[in-house]
This record gives sequence, structure tokens and C-alpha cells, in this order.
Amino acid sequence: MLYTILDITDEETKKRLAVLCDDQPFIVRAPLVLIFLADYQRWYDSFYYEGCNPRKPGEGDILLACADAIIAAQNTVVVAESLGIGSCYIGDIIENCESVRELLALPDYVLPAAMVVYGYPVESQKNRKKPARFDDKYIVFENKYHRLTKEEHTEMHKSRYEKEDFENRNTNENIKAFCNRKYMSDFALEMNRSAAEYLKKFSSK
Repeated sequence: MLYTILDITDEETKKRLAVLCDDQPFIVRAPLVLIFLADYQRWYDSFYYEGCNPRKPGEGDILLACADAIIAAQNTVVVAESLGIGSCYIGDIIENCESVRELLALPDYVLPAAMVVYGYPVESQKNRKKPARFDDKYIVFENKYHRLTKEEHTEMHKSRYEKEDFENRNTNENIKAFCNRKYMSDFALEMNRSAAEYLKKFSSK
């Protein structure tokens, strides 16, 4: 159990999180907001208190803790869905490391792996068209990783655009637009800066 869950009930904390997480006001209105922390501090402290002379947690430790936290988060999402409760992952919780760390009083060996907000979806949300996924043949491989060729990439995206009935089906233009909107965006760069800041505590260097 390398994770801790924060149940955010304080309205001011919700408001601050909404701002820090890319200005998303629906976070404040959510009936339930949970933050899933990758937490190696608890075990490290247990080892320290019992005189184990523990080594400093490293990169592998925090990766394992992140996996634990994400598994816990997804379990709550599945349970919520079975009860008719909707959920939304907020990836932006990784941004603004210094402010989030201070707001949530996070010690050195703890980082926010995920934030999930829960609520009751209205009919329009239930019935809205869901984003199309890539076909399984591009996701599931047997025994070894298969790096897709340029042609396979083009076909993978083209088939997805066709399923979504994109108005613009020019694969090249769509991928460039997505790259600029997401991968090259200011928030993606901030997410990487913040993640690096969190991980400094786990660096073996």
C-alpha cells in the first residue's frame, strides 16, 4: 500500500485546486474530490522509526508507488460507475508542484499521482458521443513490442478519424494540431517541470 488518499472537503482548498489545475471550475462543484498520492514517506518513516537505517527512496520506489496509487484510483472509478456515479481524472494535479505541495502539506517522498472528481452526470453527458479509440491491433501485441511504421501510424489515425466522423480527415494536419495543442503546450511543459521537481527527492544522483 504505497499510496494515500486525500478526501478534499474544504471549499477553499477545492477553489485553489480548481485554479492550480488549469482553471477548471467544475472541480469546486464536484460532490467528491479525491487525490491519490504516491506515498513512500509512510514506509520510509516506519523504517526510520524502527532503526532500520533506511536508504533514500529512489526512482523505482516512486514508480511502484505511482502504480499503486493509479490502481487505487481506477478501482474507485469502476465502483463509482457501477453506482451510476460519473468521474473525471484531473491530470493537471501534477502541475504547479510548489503550490500543490504547500496546499496539501506534502512531504518529500510523496507526490500526487492522480486527482479524480465524482458526480452524477446529466443525460446529455451520459448520451454524448465518446471519443473513438485506436483499434486493438495498434495497442495489443504478442510477446514483444512492435514499433509502428509511418504507414501504420497514418492508418491508425485515419481509422480513428473515420470512426469519429472528423470533419477534417487530413491525418497530417490533425496530428500537427494535436501536437501543438497538447504535447507542445505550456501546460505540458509545466507538467514536466513540476514532475522533475517532485522527482528530485527520489533521484539517486
